[in-house]
Amino acid sequence: MDYTAQLDQAINRLHEEGRYRTFIDIERKNGAFPHATWKRPDGTEQPITVWCGNDYLGMGQQPVVLEAMHEAIDATGAGSGGTRNISGTTVYHKRLEAELADLHGKEAALLFTSAYIANDATLSTLPKLFPGLIIYSDALNHASMIEGVRRNGGAKRIFRHNDVAHLRELLEADDPAAPKLIVFESVYSMDGDFGPIEEICDIADEFGALTYIDEVHAVGMYGPRGAGVAERDRLMHRLDIINGTLAKAYGVMGGYIAASAKMCDAIRSYAPGFIFTTSLAPAIAAGAAASVKHLKTDQGLRETHQQQAKILKTRLKGLGLPIIDHGSHIVPLIVGDPVHTKKLSDMLLEQFGIYVQPINFPTVPRGTERLRFTPSPVHGPKEMDALIAAIDELWSQCALNRAELSA
Repeated sequence: MDYTAQLDQAINRLHEEGRYRTFIDIERKNGAFPHATWKRPDGTEQPITVWCGNDYLGMGQQPVVLEAMHEAIDATGAGSGGTRNISGTTVYHKRLEAELADLHGKEAALLFTSAYIANDATLSTLPKLFPGLIIYSDALNHASMIEGVRRNGGAKRIFRHNDVAHLRELLEADDPAAPKLIVFESVYSMDGDFGPIEEICDIADEFGALTYIDEVHAVGMYGPRGAGVAERDRLMHRLDIINGTLAKAYGVMGGYIAASAKMCDAIRSYAPGFIFTTSLAPAIAAGAAASVKHLKTDQGLRETHQQQAKILKTRLKGLGLPIIDHGSHIVPLIVGDPVHTKKLSDMLLEQFGIYVQPINFPTVPRGTERLRFTPSPVHGPKEMDALIAAIDELWSQCALNRAELSA
């Protein structure tokens, strides 16, 4: 076996399909977000504006967050020194879990190093706790949820995206006595559409199923305290397990679940992804706790964020560009071809200093390749004007379709 040749073939396939991904080396500037510096491959530098980051609210450079991290690192040093079971649980971890439990109105919360790990570890562990568990998963769930469901060894059913009638059909076909779990999201990050939370909760009650919701693209940004779409819709009490991230709207790192005290206790006791992983650095936990606490009261930041998203969508629609608009903060601009998507991304970066990453298969279905914009409260009129002018020019230059998509 020529292993090197096999690797070459695998990588070349991505190049041929226009799906090869490259890292853009950027240097963020404290206090200047969304402005940054692009470190070009040839060693030169170029000022850029970041339009595709997941630091949705700019909390990664919020003074309250940075101050908490500095204080923690001065007090404790760098790393946690171990897993949560072996010397890696500190006052900072406990404080953050208490903030998260309070945020979601749950008895407890459990920290992980990322929301991906939180999903994977929790969903792959639940069948150990509920033998015979059948998991019903939305077709467009996150890769981490798919992986957790795949690895658990239990029965799984995939229902069509947001199709509550199909979910009902699947539930009706299974043993009424079998334990059941419905797994879905509140905001689907590629199209920006919302999950039918109340309808799914109603069905879960009817069939005696547990509910598991992923709110990673909603926590911090929706609801009066930033607990997510379920809080906005006053449905948190009907959800058994809530998954969230600390690396998007909260601007730091890590993931978590919030649930009953017994559920969190069981997951931490049985999930290898939790048991055998070094815990978050205390400084990270401290910064995340400060961010969560701050956003519980900063409704103005959330309102500005939504306003910026509406402005960008309105202006793109005004140019007749094919965006998807489901009313969330996510702004997908459909290009429909991987090569064209990559070319547009490259030209925006090189010619206009605008950074937006191309989104291609397998992240989205073939034929729906896109540029995904994430406007924030700190993207001002100047940045917005520059983006609109650049897209308008390049869209015409590349002779792309301006027929608007329906939501």
